[in-house]
Amino acid sequence: MPALLPLLLPSLFLLPLLVAMLLFALQLPFYARLLLAYLSLLICASYGVVASLVLRVAGYGGCAQWATARCFKWVMRGATGVRFEVRGERNLSTRPAVFIGNHQTELDVLMLGTVFPPWCSVTAKKSLRNVPFLGWFMSLSGTVFIDRANRQTALLAIDSAAQQIQARRQSVYIFPEGTRSYFAEPDLLPFKKGAFHLAVQAGVPIVPIVVANYADVLHVQSRRFTGGVIPVKVLEPIETKHLRAEDVDELTRETRELMLRELLLLTAEARATSAARAEGRRAVGVEAAKKRS
Repeated sequence: MPALLPLLLPSLFLLPLLVAMLLFALQLPFYARLLLAYLSLLICASYGVVASLVLRVAGYGGCAQWATARCFKWVMRGATGVRFEVRGERNLSTRPAVFIGNHQTELDVLMLGTVFPPWCSVTAKKSLRNVPFLGWFMSLSGTVFIDRANRQTALLAIDSAAQQIQARRQSVYIFPEGTRSYFAEPDLLPFKKGAFHLAVQAGVPIVPIVVANYADVLHVQSRRFTGGVIPVKVLEPIETKHLRAEDVDELTRETRELMLRELLLLTAEARATSAARAEGRRAVGVEAAKKRS
């Protein structure tokens, strides 16, 4: 069996690629792009395992997730035809900070690949630790795992993250909605308070990151997955040094309202731009047809 491993491992990557090509040929782009996205995830997570080990030995373990995020950015962009366009990029240099963003679909992995700053780690539900490749990478690269079913261990994880932020100036990225929304229209799920308690406890800024609703690019329920450009806006940091635990409720509410306003504006702008581009392509097509006739 060990002698067969060199043959089996390449097939782990090549077989999904061949199936994706077949799906494109059968005019099934949703399933083809979905398969390519998951193949990209497997490739990048495998790279992340190696990168995390090397960077930890070299003393740069805090950059392991940033290095792997850049791999996600380029591999998944090529595989899916989707690109995230970032505004307010200067705010990503805030360190340390608690970065928060809206969570729409699995495609947010590509978004993280584009915006993820150095010296930052993600938080994730505890069950992801057991996922082959992805879980291995996350464990090696310093992910803060949270057991949502156990409030006591969740609080301990937040305490540990606050200590890392203060001692190592290691930022954290959190999706405060807690799960993917899959909304067809711009909206936000209720925010959980963990990210805000963490920022107040560590005394570091919150940096909100808003991604326009991209249901026109990926909408799982409609089986739609196309290429496109999705705008992202990194908002100004929100200071928390003057806040206490009793201020968290108001901080959570105000931050959610701010992000929802930006989400509505950003989505409206993105859809108007997309419609204008589609009209331009249609006009070019009509003009080309006239010339041929």
